[in-house]
Amino acid sequence: MTPPERILSDSEREVEDLLVDIYRRMPSWRKIELVEDANRTARQLAWAGLHSRHPGETKTRLRRRLLDLVLGEETANKIYGPATEVEE
Repeated sequence: MTPPERILSDSEREVEDLLVDIYRRMPSWRKIELVEDANRTARQLAWAGLHSRHPGETKTRLRRRLLDLVLGEETANKIYGPATEVEE
């Protein structure tokens, strides 16, 4: 039997095995919490990046830029209309 593919290429096999075991034993609710935390952090970083690249824009416009990043411009346009219509 071939060993499973490595997840962490920069860590020792034993460390990776330990991490996988921890996640296997972790209750589902805790895994969901971790994913939610990671998503929240990603949104915060994206928002900070947009704000620093577009310092003069309104919060409404920045929110739309974030939606374009998260959903993709085409999907955001279908749901919220063209970005040019999103103004305060």
